[in-house]
Amino acid sequence: MARPLCLLFDCDGTLVDSEPLLAAEMETSLTAAGLPFQASDYVGEFRGARFRHIVAELESRHGAVDPDRLEVLERDMRANLNRRLATDLVPITGAAEALVALSGHPMGVVSNGPINKIRTSLLATNLEPVFGDHLFSAYEAQCWKPDPCLYRHAGAMLGYAPEDCVAIDDALVGVQAALNAGMTVIHLNRFPDAEETPEGAIMITSMFQLPTVIARLEHDRLRSLSRA
Repeated sequence: MARPLCLLFDCDGTLVDSEPLLAAEMETSLTAAGLPFQASDYVGEFRGARFRHIVAELESRHGAVDPDRLEVLERDMRANLNRRLATDLVPITGAAEALVALSGHPMGVVSNGPINKIRTSLLATNLEPVFGDHLFSAYEAQCWKPDPCLYRHAGAMLGYAPEDCVAIDDALVGVQAALNAGMTVIHLNRFPDAEETPEGAIMITSMFQLPTVIARLEHDRLRSLSRA
């Protein structure tokens, strides 16, 4: 009998509603460092991107900032963000219910964020027991979305080939990473009027839709295997 599909979830914007908190902290920190940034810039242009990629792009527009100052800026920003995550963070609507419905599947979290941020986010929203230690950070793997290696690494660590994994991601950089990794990809498109789902990905607009989509994928997969 075939094993259930392995489900790999992005964290920020997919499981937890952390992006407004992150964008607000970035606005304060980056602007103070001489890199003008508004919270709306994160959602509009940089959603899901690595922090240092965002800094590099802003420096190309506004001039370089002393590297030592940037290091202190990032450290302080992340400390402030972790404090806010621990007290103000909520799960994405429907995420907890979807995880309960999909409890028979192996699951992992695959994020461009640091491991302590992932843990803080999951603990604050009571989602941590679902995943245990199946947390995969770009900072530990040393590869960041949109590079497909992070999703491939997560699948391999859980003992699954890419074709037996489903990635669920809200950010286009993550969707593209998982597509390039050879996985089935579900794009949680919470901004369908402003964002287009890439070709090859399955679009949902709510996490409440996820269990139905996974059930259909499982049905189609088992039918295909029975014909092989």
